[in-house]
Amino acid sequence: MASENHIPCGPCMFDDVTKDALRWCTSCEEGLCEECEKSHRKSKTSRNHKVISIEDYRKIENVPISQVCDHHGETLEWFCKSHDEVLCVVCVPSKHKACSEVTPIKDYTASSRQSTALTELEETIEETLCNVKHCVNNRDSAIKKIEKQEIAVKTMVIETRKKINGQLDKLQEKLLHELRSSSASCKLKYTKILQKLKSTEEMLTKLRQQTLSMKQFSSDIQVFLGTRQVNKRIASEIESIKSEISVTKDYTLKISIQSLIEKLSNEVEEFGRITVSESATNLDLTDQNIGKAQIEINVPTSRNISDIRLQLIRSFEMKSEHNVYVSYCVILPNGNLLMASHTSDKYLFEYSNTGEHIRDIRVSGPPYDIAVIDLDRIVVTYGSASYLEIMNYKTFIVEKTIKLENSCVAVSHENGRLYVVIGYDTIQVVDLSGMKQNMFKVASHSVTTIRDKIFYTDYRNHKIHCCHLNGEEVWQFKCDSIKFPDGITVDNYNHVYVVGHTSNNLTVIQHDGKDSKTLLTESDGLNCPKSVDFDSDKKNVTCMQSRRKCITIQSRLKSV
Repeated sequence: MASENHIPCGPCMFDDVTKDALRWCTSCEEGLCEECEKSHRKSKTSRNHKVISIEDYRKIENVPISQVCDHHGETLEWFCKSHDEVLCVVCVPSKHKACSEVTPIKDYTASSRQSTALTELEETIEETLCNVKHCVNNRDSAIKKIEKQEIAVKTMVIETRKKINGQLDKLQEKLLHELRSSSASCKLKYTKILQKLKSTEEMLTKLRQQTLSMKQFSSDIQVFLGTRQVNKRIASEIESIKSEISVTKDYTLKISIQSLIEKLSNEVEEFGRITVSESATNLDLTDQNIGKAQIEINVPTSRNISDIRLQLIRSFEMKSEHNVYVSYCVILPNGNLLMASHTSDKYLFEYSNTGEHIRDIRVSGPPYDIAVIDLDRIVVTYGSASYLEIMNYKTFIVEKTIKLENSCVAVSHENGRLYVVIGYDTIQVVDLSGMKQNMFKVASHSVTTIRDKIFYTDYRNHKIHCCHLNGEEVWQFKCDSIKFPDGITVDNYNHVYVVGHTSNNLTVIQHDGKDSKTLLTESDGLNCPKSVDFDSDKKNVTCMQSRRKCITIQSRLKSV
């Protein structure tokens, strides 16, 4: 096992000598220093072993590949096609003695790099990774949704509290106003009788003083007459007081709290109740290709385009009230078709794969090209407006706008990078944040990418090019039957589909650029074809004409 920082030379370790390895033998599964590598190449038993650099070994160091049988500890050298199992020399007689399709594993390994199995394994990994990323995005969205719901519930609680407080303040003010009014009315009635009594008190006090003075200083007749007159006055006053007192009331102020408020203060124990409802998610991790790798290892590896057979699935005419001249179209992750119309109208047009019109989507400018980024996002270019937009394909909310120096024409996405044709003479590579990564000065009109390759059309020179992601050309193709090649796409076998805009045909070019085959022509209804896209799930090719007509065909390799 290699150490964390250095990989020792295996043969030297056997001699108790510690030396760093410079190369790695994938057959012996051990490191080799410079001297041991020379000896390794000279030995008859190991001269054909595959030796790679330590840097390359680092890339596969953690790939879980074992060449030893888990049950018997012997080297895996045989393959049983009937049971889809790799076997060691002990497995064959013990469990697969009666199997007729047990053959040496080396019969399969020579073509394993070009096998359909490896291609489908890569596709499965890509699809699963895409699905997992979708699940991650979905759960991230679910977390953000819960956070928004938490804020919404909290806001509702606070607003409800404010509303209740406001209502209680109003009811309290109304009740206190009523209290003040009732209290004032009671005190007014008390004040009236009090004033009467105080007035009577003052009068009697004066009469008492006058009576004493009369007794001392008045004559007898004055005393006689005065006594009678004062008595009458007092008697009259007493009757008046009695009359007032008889109608006088006592008042008591009390309060009766409204029953709901009483319950709120005494019986209600919860402001509200938080409930959590559950529902099944729409997450679906497709794994339809998993498990096919060894079973289908005998599929012919030539992948010659002569084996392709076509079947027309459907064709339909676009219908829209807007001015439509289709520039490009793309197949969305949900199977629907999304068309860009580079006219004065600022719309994208979405149709189902059966031709039903779904909706017209308003965008910021006349759209030119579209590419799918992942299960949630697409990118749209806007031609001479010199910018592109990354948006959610379900809501069409723009998440990112990226400006470039020249007209943004065609666009493709691969592994977190956008490959944008600008000015018809450059392919600009930018990441999803807008950071420029690379630039290729090539005459180009339309572009598509798949794994480690870029494919683009040279419209004016009638050529189709294939190059590595670093711009290094792999092959170029030109034939007289393809005039002004425009839309381009690639299938799972790296076969290239391209439409000839003026030659009115759809052509497939073999993955190595050495052969081609015309699939559709003007006699099949093609008229100024503009765009083509490949559905990797359904293995369908959709061709879009500039004059609103869509043709979908099924392209498959013939069984051999």
